[in-house]
Amino acid sequence: MTARSGGVSVPLWSTDARPGAATGRVAAALRPYRTAILVYAGTRVLLLAVAIVGGALRHHGVAGELGHWDGVWYRAVAEHGYAQHVLHVQSTLGFFPLYPMVVWVFAHVLSWLSAHSFAWSTVYAGVAVSTVGGLVATVLAQKLATGWWDAASGRRAALLFCLFPGSVLFSMVYAEGILIPLAMGTILALERRRWLLAGILAGLATATEPEALVLVLVCVVSATRELRRRGWNDPAARRSVLAPALSLTGAGAFAAFLWAWTGSPFASLVAQHDGWHEKTSPFALVHLARMLHSEMSFSHFNHPTINLNVVIGLLGAIALLIMLVLVWKSRREMSIEAIVWTLGISFLAVTSVYPFSPNPRVLITAFPLLLAVGHYVSGRWWRILAWANGSLLAGLSLLTFVGTTLRP
Repeated sequence: MTARSGGVSVPLWSTDARPGAATGRVAAALRPYRTAILVYAGTRVLLLAVAIVGGALRHHGVAGELGHWDGVWYRAVAEHGYAQHVLHVQSTLGFFPLYPMVVWVFAHVLSWLSAHSFAWSTVYAGVAVSTVGGLVATVLAQKLATGWWDAASGRRAALLFCLFPGSVLFSMVYAEGILIPLAMGTILALERRRWLLAGILAGLATATEPEALVLVLVCVVSATRELRRRGWNDPAARRSVLAPALSLTGAGAFAAFLWAWTGSPFASLVAQHDGWHEKTSPFALVHLARMLHSEMSFSHFNHPTINLNVVIGLLGAIALLIMLVLVWKSRREMSIEAIVWTLGISFLAVTSVYPFSPNPRVLITAFPLLLAVGHYVSGRWWRILAWANGSLLAGLSLLTFVGTTLRP
């Protein structure tokens, strides 16, 4: 259909709006990320194979391997909701709501399509949500790193992100599948001064996991810098306040719900503190080292077992220190928003008493650390690093899937 304007026929819509043209535009937009997407898909196939092997070793189904550890609790929230009273033991109250809410929606769709039970569907819906989130995070990781450095650094950073052992979370029922892409999107939006979008994404993130509250600080720092640079009288600068204001909505809504549901807005914190003994201490790493020393002492020779979680946590602390040095070297290229996020998550990692230690799960959450490594390591050393991370991804994931040896 056309309209006439000054004797000239003008199309009311462009032929580029056809489905084929839209698909072509999407393909063109994703072309720079093709290698990262293929590698990510390859790592998901690898982890599925590892889960199948782990299930065969334990005589368990694959669902039991992928829905292990915290996945049991996220599924419980999706299937049964929250307890109606404050509990001082491990309970569903210790987990934030956004991820299980999304899983609940997808599980109902999957249950309807497959005619399987809802409980069966929550596992695969949870893995599907995490996997899609990991794919989005991989693309955003390359986009962020390319913006900070160059295209080659962006590709290496995205590949390392895929191969890093912590990426096992994107193949399990874990909320990082939503948290990490939301954090990346928030930082990218803040870099581009899209305050409303940044606030919405941060608000969603703070309804996903408690460590996402670091994004509130990120938004405050970004908005403060904008106001100092342009002044309060500038309407565009005043809009920056939207980001920190909206970033609190997720956690605030959850606290309001808990207040009405259980009688206390702090019910989740109580469950985490009393049920999982989560607390902070400036000597958390010292405590971790003492745990390892105790397990290696002569008094334990009759039962020579060492908690691998402690070993991985201490090795992760060393890796964290090295990567923080690389982030410091990149402070002029990397955005202040990314640096604040990295420092916030790193602070939580080194001050939180076990089990929240600098393990691969925490390190991949502080994703600018990995992106900095991808920037500085290249050539032969990059290939060695990639193979080493891929091998660790397979090996450590097998231990994660099988039994209670290694937490994600």
